[in-house]
Amino acid sequence: MPDRLLLRLAPDGGLSWLLQRDGRSPAVVATPGDPPADVLAAAGEVVVLVPGEDVLLASARISARSRAQLLQALPYAIEDQLLAPVEELHFAATDGAGEVGVAVVARARLRGWLDALAERGIRPDALVPESLGVPAGAVLLEDTRATFRPGPWMAFTCAAADLPAWLEHCTDLPPHPALHDARRDGERAAPPVPHEVIGSGDALVFLAGSLGTVPLNLLQGDFASPRRQHGPRRLWRVAAVLAAAVVMLAVLDLGAEVYRLSRLSARLEAQAVDAVRTAFPDVDAAQVARLGAEPLMRARLERLQGGADSRGLLRILGTVAPVLGSVSPTRVQTRGMEYRNGSLEVALRTPDVAHLDGIRERLATLPGLAVEVVQASPGAEGVDGRLRIGGAAP
Repeated sequence: MPDRLLLRLAPDGGLSWLLQRDGRSPAVVATPGDPPADVLAAAGEVVVLVPGEDVLLASARISARSRAQLLQALPYAIEDQLLAPVEELHFAATDGAGEVGVAVVARARLRGWLDALAERGIRPDALVPESLGVPAGAVLLEDTRATFRPGPWMAFTCAAADLPAWLEHCTDLPPHPALHDARRDGERAAPPVPHEVIGSGDALVFLAGSLGTVPLNLLQGDFASPRRQHGPRRLWRVAAVLAAAVVMLAVLDLGAEVYRLSRLSARLEAQAVDAVRTAFPDVDAAQVARLGAEPLMRARLERLQGGADSRGLLRILGTVAPVLGSVSPTRVQTRGMEYRNGSLEVALRTPDVAHLDGIRERLATLPGLAVEVVQASPGAEGVDGRLRIGGAAP
């Protein structure tokens, strides 16, 4: 538990303070005046107790789905207890659902407290009505003031001499209320009411020991403490910066990947163009640029395969290959091939013209082919002949 700096703001504007370590106060008397700057800087939490006579305590049962709705509904839930217009009042409430504790203070009074503290360099984390530091059912008696807290969310502060009259209006009270006497030794007299003493000594030390955790903080809504919001806002700011950095890295990584893929695509496109130019020397750069390497290659391959035309080169080769492959290589030699204008010319060397004509007849029997002998030249080693093979017209 961080060290808590507890300050008490008197009705006349005076201050007293003490430090609490692990929820306990090592001091037996509060220190009057403003806390030193080093004490303020080292405090983990700064809590200021404000005069209870300026704060109305109440309770209300409200059903709200959010904190904002709860604060909006508060004025209407306790409007029968208000003496000033709602616009001039500030409302604070405890956390939780169902019945909540409520504190009401004039906005001008709250602003005056904060301005007075700011002039002294004090920025509180919490402003708490001092009446919430008095145990329920007990009285804090001081030199000129008395604070009585009949219930958890009921309290009043009055002049010490008027305490008996106020107690007469409180019903269902024990005959002897618990009392803490915080009057100075030289001014002590018999308390003005029957009582059961629960202690004596410094008022702020008593309030610090009874307060425990902050039951309600007046700094809500428009008056929320900047110091209280600084930590969460800083965390959100850090989270936002980290998220932006992650997004930026993702965008940069995506951009680098797109650049790498574009470079790879350009290299593959250049290789495709080179492959088309190598496979088809008659294709110039203008044709490739106009049609694209892939469509041009596909069109040329379809033309070679014949597409719907039975006279394509690959189709003719696929048809005649079984016949040419079945002849004896020792008697018939394939000397060359040339494909031109939809016809395949095959140069053969056969023992005689009869063998050449026999091959022509076998090829001519294949469906979809037209075969003719275009050359037959006898020589010392046989007959050099050429067969022209074309796809028959549909």
